[in-house]
Amino acid sequence: MPAAHTTTQAQQAQEAQQAQAAREAAAPTAPTEAVTPLIRGIAVLQRLTEADGTLTPSELERATGLARSTVDRVTATLARMGYVRQDGRDVTLAPRLMELGNAYLAALRLPTLLGAHADALADELDESVSLAVADGDGIRFIHQATRRRAMSLSFRIGDLLPAERTAPGPLFATEWTETDWQTWRTRRTTDPTDATFPTLPPRPTPIPDEDFETRVRDAARDAHSLDDQLIEPGLVALAAPVRDPHTSRIACVASIVSHTSRHSATNLRDTLLPRLRRAVASMEAELRTAPPPEPGPPPSDLALWTGASKQQLGREFIESLARGLTVLTAFGEGRAELTLTEVAKATGLARATARRALITYEHLGLATQTPHRTFTLTPRALSLGFPPLSRTTLADIASPHLAALTQAIHESSSLAVLTPDAREIQYTARVATTRIMSVNITLGTRFPAYATSMGRVLLADARTPLDLGPLPPLTPHTITDPERLTATLTTIRAQGYALVDEELEEGLRSIAVPIRDRTGRAVAAINVATHAARRTVTDCVTDILPHLSTTASAIETDLHVASHFTRLPLT
Repeated sequence: MPAAHTTTQAQQAQEAQQAQAAREAAAPTAPTEAVTPLIRGIAVLQRLTEADGTLTPSELERATGLARSTVDRVTATLARMGYVRQDGRDVTLAPRLMELGNAYLAALRLPTLLGAHADALADELDESVSLAVADGDGIRFIHQATRRRAMSLSFRIGDLLPAERTAPGPLFATEWTETDWQTWRTRRTTDPTDATFPTLPPRPTPIPDEDFETRVRDAARDAHSLDDQLIEPGLVALAAPVRDPHTSRIACVASIVSHTSRHSATNLRDTLLPRLRRAVASMEAELRTAPPPEPGPPPSDLALWTGASKQQLGREFIESLARGLTVLTAFGEGRAELTLTEVAKATGLARATARRALITYEHLGLATQTPHRTFTLTPRALSLGFPPLSRTTLADIASPHLAALTQAIHESSSLAVLTPDAREIQYTARVATTRIMSVNITLGTRFPAYATSMGRVLLADARTPLDLGPLPPLTPHTITDPERLTATLTTIRAQGYALVDEELEEGLRSIAVPIRDRTGRAVAAINVATHAARRTVTDCVTDILPHLSTTASAIETDLHVASHFTRLPLT
């Protein structure tokens, strides 16, 4: 085992805290107009992100240096905003937090314009392809097209890596100023083992400065760069710059990432560089010809919402933190650069409140002011929960909502998807109620789609005719006539729910509604199953369906946020 991996978690945490303390000591003092509760809230979100999404309040107290009462108030406010969940003793990042990173990615536009080109290159080469932007003296990923293998790329959108240990880093460094170089050298001095980059295993010995400087000179000459196992043994990468056609500066860097079992670094360059350059040329053509974006709708009534939350929760709700975070959501597609007045108008906040939030974000490196007196978000916005949440699955999203549903109605609830042939459903999330007589179904269970409420909801959404094969009777009540089933699916499509009464198993009654993605397509379904003796058909519609529909809406809200710039696994 490499020496880098023999360090205990406790030692790694201690090294990270020491390095973070050194960097904070060197950081400039916060401006007098900065919003202190906002700084504290950002610190909580960043420590949760570094911990892969979950910490106890006591761990947050140690990681942030905040008083326990402050941590409790901050997490209560973030929970009210839907940005964290309080699961027993744990504080866990919630998918809705991704709207902050989405605001940056939408404003940037590069994932929207170039993502399909990166995906096509990954399909062509059967290798992972990444897009990254510069973030200070590091690089941060904004798009990933990952191959599914036993040994594959594990980086996530939003992950931050030190420039000297990556393929894109030397390319970005070709544009560094002397101030940028000095910042890099200072960071290397205070954090020689890269302990402040939690994505990476710490290096047992630092890379000499001269090695990186040589790689930067080579990148400037060759217009490409290699990473030959600088991150960890076996991982190799080849990168080329994608230049903004309007400024000729590097807009992002495209990388092909592989493993030495498939390519050496030299072979990767010799074999794949021409195809990488063709893909980069297509990306640059896309940037040159893309029409200006149409501004999307800004958020609305945020100031009213925060005020109402303050009245309801009182001292536990930190209004200045909530209002400060809403400022980030003012940015988006077609709203990459905003004036102070535009930010205030988009959020409904007073100009003075918006100004103090923007000053705070400038201090934290989350926003910057342009020469035109406008503000833009920086890649550091992705440090607010995006990396751990970018690997969220639909089951992860649904489970807390199903738990709340089950608690409210005292019946078991489930999530399922159609199998590829559309003949069966597969259970991917489930919350069971505690009863002497209950419906016993485990994750991964499959049932015929035609005889289940979730299957029928999904079949009703099919855009093309389906061949379901024979429809054998599972009980005396099972619909087996194809024409009758087609008519039933038409009714389900019109009413928006399916109720199946003792067709899968005698005594089993269930009702289901669809879960729709951002395009409106039903990608999954949720249901509530009960014994026929406990709930009548009418009870299912009048008592359970409203709760079920509300739960589906909550799941869809999180799903739409989480899947905006990431591929969300359905299973």
